[in-house]
Amino acid sequence: MATNQLHRGRLIDHVQLVVPDFKASETFYKAVMSVLDIPVFVMGDDYLMADELVVSSVGSATASGQLTGRYHLAFQAKDRETVDAFHEAALAHGGRDNGAPGLRAYHPSYYAAFVLDPDGNNIEAVYQGEAKRSAPSVTIDF
Repeated sequence: MATNQLHRGRLIDHVQLVVPDFKASETFYKAVMSVLDIPVFVMGDDYLMADELVVSSVGSATASGQLTGRYHLAFQAKDRETVDAFHEAALAHGGRDNGAPGLRAYHPSYYAAFVLDPDGNNIEAVYQGEAKRSAPSVTIDF
């Protein structure tokens, strides 16, 4: 495994998407993660890592079993402008609109955009308003 830095301390250890067209997903996730300031590490020609997200081809050693279906992932954005930029980048790199940037009824400051990635997974960027964190993250160096 290549040298990697993760920012852990949140609920999820990792999420893995197994995709039939890895190159299309690689293009899409590199674009939207760049907007969100999340580094992407491409590991060979069949999987990538972006913090807790792993995207791999069907034939990757990291994948097993059958393709299972559609998923929803929501990424934190630092402000509304980042949500807007995420949506724009996603549409320009193989994503399809699934809800333009805007306020949602979940609570008064929930500002989000939804796109379908190249495999139909519902991918969201959300800014939930000003928040104070006890720490930005826990940094783990491998």
